[in-house]
Amino acid sequence: MLNKYARAFFTRVLTPFAALLLRLRVSPDAVTLIGTAGVMAGALAFYPRGEFFWGTVVITLFVFSDLVDGNMARQLGVSSRWGAFLDSTLDRVADAAIFSGIALWYAGGGDNQVLCAVALFCLASGQVVSYTKARGESIGLPVAVNGLVERAERLVITLVLAGFAGWERTFDVPHIGLLLPFALWMVAVGSLVTLVQRMVTVRRESAEADAAEAVEAPPEAKREQA
Repeated sequence: MLNKYARAFFTRVLTPFAALLLRLRVSPDAVTLIGTAGVMAGALAFYPRGEFFWGTVVITLFVFSDLVDGNMARQLGVSSRWGAFLDSTLDRVADAAIFSGIALWYAGGGDNQVLCAVALFCLASGQVVSYTKARGESIGLPVAVNGLVERAERLVITLVLAGFAGWERTFDVPHIGLLLPFALWMVAVGSLVTLVQRMVTVRRESAEADAAEAVEAPPEAKREQA
């Protein structure tokens, strides 16, 4: 849902900025690299110290690069396999930095091994969820399911609630820090459900594809199989 509606909205909003960058001769790949570096800096410089409000502000400023670089490529009228690969790869790096920063906080000053483990599970499950779709598509399956929690949902839930949770330390708002554990558990459960959804879909699609190939196989091949 977020990919369908929010992406379309922010694409319209960011189009003038993308056009300005093109006039300044900035390449889409440069925007991708700078955006990822900014997200990593915000996550790994602020989150391990428990500064979730300011860390989220920095991350949010750079996370929109994921929309800007694609917008720039469309305005240029170019479609690059390298650009798509770079964008997808660095998305995984940025996600890992965010959940690593949270895990480092709970492993250190946050002093909560359970939430540290949950943050690490969010990190790992997010990577695996992305991998299942990519791997299914690489063997010729459509993987016609998005699942409960995609990357956009994982980021919005985590960053919004982490930013508000940071108000406890930054603005002395009591008890609001509980929003971060809530976000982690929500993302963890949602990612697990999404992983199961995609695995079930790939299993069904692969069975259908194998059955279709068996029906279409020439008589000689069927005799050999027998």
